Amino acid sequence: MAGGGPDERSAGGPARHIPVLVGEVLAALAPQDGDVIIDGTFGAGGYSRAILAAADCRVVAIDRDRTAILAGWDLVNAADGRLTLVEDRFSRLDAVAADLGFAQVDGVVLDIGVSSMQLDEAGRGFSFRADAPLDMRMASEGESAAELIARLDETTLANVIFAFGEERHSRAVARAIVAARAEAPIATTRQLADIVARVVRARPGDIHPATRTFQALRIAVNDELDELATALLAAERVLKDGGRLVVVSFHSLEDRIVKTFLAERSRTTAGGSRHAPQGAVAPATFSLAVKKPVEASAAEVAINPRARSAKLRAAIRTAAPARSEAPAPGWVPDPFAATGRRR
Repeated sequence: MAGGGPDERSAGGPARHIPVLVGEVLAALAPQDGDVIIDGTFGAGGYSRAILAAADCRVVAIDRDRTAILAGWDLVNAADGRLTLVEDRFSRLDAVAADLGFAQVDGVVLDIGVSSMQLDEAGRGFSFRADAPLDMRMASEGESAAELIARLDETTLANVIFAFGEERHSRAVARAIVAARAEAPIATTRQLADIVARVVRARPGDIHPATRTFQALRIAVNDELDELATALLAAERVLKDGGRLVVVSFHSLEDRIVKTFLAERSRTTAGGSRHAPQGAVAPATFSLAVKKPVEASAAEVAINPRARSAKLRAAIRTAAPARSEAPAPGWVPDPFAATGRRR
């Protein structure tokens, strides 16, 4: 969640599939007839549907979750050839576009984090509102959350919970998890939530004590921050001159990565960067479309409470060549760095 708080979508119960900031996304994306636009995080199809309705354009929608792809075929049929669904990671959005014959595109939109559909399926293990296997995988492959916490040593586990969950009690939580797993495997969401609740105390009205830990494990299991960073670099490569990048994030970790990327890529002088010597700044690859992040109105939050933490950032691609280097050292937190035990 923006402002340093947790992403409550990690823990919330069922909610309607309402696209967040959809009007603001369309305004920033400005789809035109004939455009090719990538929706890198298809989910329930809210943005794709709105884009297709706004202009006679083509949408390439990507999702790593096969369930989302299968659920989107009705929209594909209704779009009469203007929507292509691809099961893949959005970090590969430029490769996906190239495979479909698009060397460059007019727009890229990303809605970062877990989707409402994933939260609504208790068996996916994203939420502790119902007891379920401790899974948290957006795709049906790789290491589950249960396997991750069974494998990591206490120090690395604490680092993950602190870096990805911003949990102040991360060491106590990691210690409790390690002690509990010595007695029996931690296999369900309820088991983990109860373990965390014993060491993280919450006052009435606070979020559930396990919210930040669940967020951290979900991010680690799905490699979400690296995926976002790689997707931003991919968008830089695939957007044409004048193409638009729109990103909606839901907590400070995501927003910080997007903010750092756009600030660095839109910089025109060396004076403001401690990471590059004077005169070494490459031509800006983006110009900012909005100076400050766009947030949801009170009216939207009243209808869709999940919108209250959303921040939209947008930029317009320049004609400058894409860069290969990262925007700044350490722009993506890596709690695994000291151990080399990243997935």
